Amino acid sequence: MDTQCRTGEQEPVPFRSSRFFCVGSKWYFTTREGFDSGPFASRERAETGLKRFLHVVRLLPEEQQLH
Repeated sequence: MDTQCRTGEQEPVPFRSSRFFCVGSKWYFTTREGFDSGPFASRERAETGLKRFLHVVRLLPEEQQLH
């Protein structure tokens, strides 16, 4: 769990969980919107998958971006 304050946040730190989780030997990532993606062979591949997902979301026009 991430317990550090982010820019602009005041304490107390809100509850956070990892975007990554493992089921069996397969890794997944989840988004704030509740979308789970996977399986990936390793956590590192899941991290790469999340980076790609976020890159694509940033390319969407503002009105189509997930919030």
